[in-house]
Amino acid sequence: MRLLLVEDSPRLIELVSETMHEAGWRLDAVSTLRDAEAAIASREHDLVLLDLGLPDGDGLGLLKWLRQEHAGLPVLIITARGSVDERIEGLDAGADDYLVKPFHHRELLSRCRAMLRRNPQAIQPVLEAGSLRYDPATADLTCGGEVVPLPPRERSLMEILMREVGRVVPKRRLETALSEYGQELSSNALELAVSRVRKKLQSLKTGVQIETVRGIGYLLRTNS
Repeated sequence: MRLLLVEDSPRLIELVSETMHEAGWRLDAVSTLRDAEAAIASREHDLVLLDLGLPDGDGLGLLKWLRQEHAGLPVLIITARGSVDERIEGLDAGADDYLVKPFHHRELLSRCRAMLRRNPQAIQPVLEAGSLRYDPATADLTCGGEVVPLPPRERSLMEILMREVGRVVPKRRLETALSEYGQELSSNALELAVSRVRKKLQSLKTGVQIETVRGIGYLLRTNS
């Protein structure tokens, strides 16, 4: 899942980014209406988190544009405007939900999950390989029904490999995915992540293994 946050508070951007990354979701963050339109035009998103008081205008204008140009894209307003009239205005303008600041990160996650469940366009099929299952909606990786505990970056690695099971995934693509979790990557970050995931898979009866294709990348192969 990839979300877009339109918010001009650096502190809130940091907090929401941490929350979404821990949940295994990718987050793009912009602070102006202009940058939001550019982000929406350049990349697909599953949900938009929209502040209303932005440096270059009112977020309601962006919301109305979204309803005209991207009618199926869910929008959750997150704002300090909390009166009944303001909430009604936001919902009538096309928002799918409305959350008043300050809010708890668990409530934000819960509302996002609920919105994604209600949006057929955002529903992605569960990925399967061997005895592993990965649910993109929850970012849960399970083996035999039990959750496999992996950090967000390593779950992202497994998601990509499971989407391309039996096919080589270029190293650069995996490095790009890992770099989206906020912290700078070391030169051998991908190799270390693959090593940790391999050890985890070996400790479980997953029926899959990660193979290195030297000079190119990695592939996930099921044991036949």
